[in-house]
Amino acid sequence: MKEILIRSFSGLIYVLLLIVSMQFEHALIILFFVFGLICMGEFTKLIQLKSKIPYIIFIVLYLAFGYWRFVSKEHLGLQEAIQILLVISIFVELFLIKDLFSIRTTPLFSSKQFIITTFYISSAFIFLILIANYFQPYNSNILLGSFILVWINDTFAFLVGKNYGKQKLFEKISPKKTVEGFLGGLFFSCIASYFIATFTQTLNFTYWLILSIIISVFGTLGDLIESKFKRNANVKDSGIIMPGHGGLLDRLDSIIFAAPFIYLFLRIIHYVS
Repeated sequence: MKEILIRSFSGLIYVLLLIVSMQFEHALIILFFVFGLICMGEFTKLIQLKSKIPYIIFIVLYLAFGYWRFVSKEHLGLQEAIQILLVISIFVELFLIKDLFSIRTTPLFSSKQFIITTFYISSAFIFLILIANYFQPYNSNILLGSFILVWINDTFAFLVGKNYGKQKLFEKISPKKTVEGFLGGLFFSCIASYFIATFTQTLNFTYWLILSIIISVFGTLGDLIESKFKRNANVKDSGIIMPGHGGLLDRLDSIIFAAPFIYLFLRIIHYVS
């Protein structure tokens, strides 16, 4: 009972901190900057990278993209830089998906470690800020809706998987995840997309429905990828910062991995609309 209360309290603080910060652009930028540094610390520990270079890269990239439009009113070169970052980030994540199907432990050479920390961890927080700035002026409802879909997917994947799960999804990486759980999380995320579309008044239902599928699929893959890194490091959690939950990366792994794909979809509908 005590463990459930601790888990619920720390989870509530995390959710409230996110929701309140989303109401103010600079507060959200600062919050994700802190979250990014914490996640970077947890991830570099998982892959046994002791260099400070990933932190420096994160700080430079995050501040550059986060405040570019405040410094340069013409936004000169911003869209081109974002497109380059998006393409590289998606390619890196596709390779991480490929590694899921590798039976052996994938060796992380020094160069690969820096590539992953830059285009898997650092770029994710940049795209989270860009998603919040999809509408001008600032409106964080798409980002909030994306987080809600992640939470709904995770919750119902757990409940359905626990009660009805039989067929394992990726047993060698995450023995508790099941196909039934994944489909349950996807189903309820699709239902939730209708209510998010109705109450946020941002995108129409069709777009939110597609987003719910993107978030469920790539969010689940992100969870599995982080689980593989933890399994390779022989640890249960990425950290201890959130009592009852583990590390911050354990809570953000789904949205971190899905962020570039969410932003790519937003860019596509922007051009076709």
